[in-house]
Amino acid sequence: MDELIKYGPQLFQGFLVNLQLSAICTVLALILGTILVGMRVSPIPVLRGAGTVIVNVVRNTPLTLLLAFSALGLSDTLGLIFSEEPYDNAFWLVVMAMSIYASTFVCEALRAGINTVPMGQAEAARAVGLTFMQTLRLIILPQAFRAVIAPLGSVVIALIKNTTVAQAGGLLADSAFEMYDIFDTTGVSIPMFIGIIIAFMAVTLPIGWFAGWLSKRLAVVR
Repeated sequence: MDELIKYGPQLFQGFLVNLQLSAICTVLALILGTILVGMRVSPIPVLRGAGTVIVNVVRNTPLTLLLAFSALGLSDTLGLIFSEEPYDNAFWLVVMAMSIYASTFVCEALRAGINTVPMGQAEAARAVGLTFMQTLRLIILPQAFRAVIAPLGSVVIALIKNTTVAQAGGLLADSAFEMYDIFDTTGVSIPMFIGIIIAFMAVTLPIGWFAGWLSKRLAVVR
């Protein structure tokens, strides 16, 4: 317990990095996932095929491998640089990899939601002259989002927990990195494990509860 009190501020700073990553990646994953699902249900074969390949490849690739590829392949080998500051560059490389990874799960959740929307609504939209994009944006996606709020909440929770592997993409001082660094100095401390677990539970449990409540509140009655 003494170690937890002594190194608590250091762990808290690392946990803030996890929260920052989670917030940015959640927003980007929702945007990219919406674009991907539009590609997957597109009437254009090329877009539909590209969306299918992207989703299947990224979803079935381990996250740590994507993070390592971003840091070693894209940055070190191909020269993709977001910032001249090493830490900022590593941060945005991690954001890119995690956002793309999570967006594929958002895409599949939304695709399942789209399947709950009756085909007659899309046909009626086409009958009154709406384009595919207008139908998707004004009729299909709003209902799809309402149908998959709970699954999207699970994706966000998984994303928050996955930020603990962020150090695979660079020297990010997240909570797991700080914990390992402290253990090198003090040895393994059970209270530190418990403290970090409680910190993550304090974030993920309310999100899960809120997603469940919102899902019931906004459920589409068929």
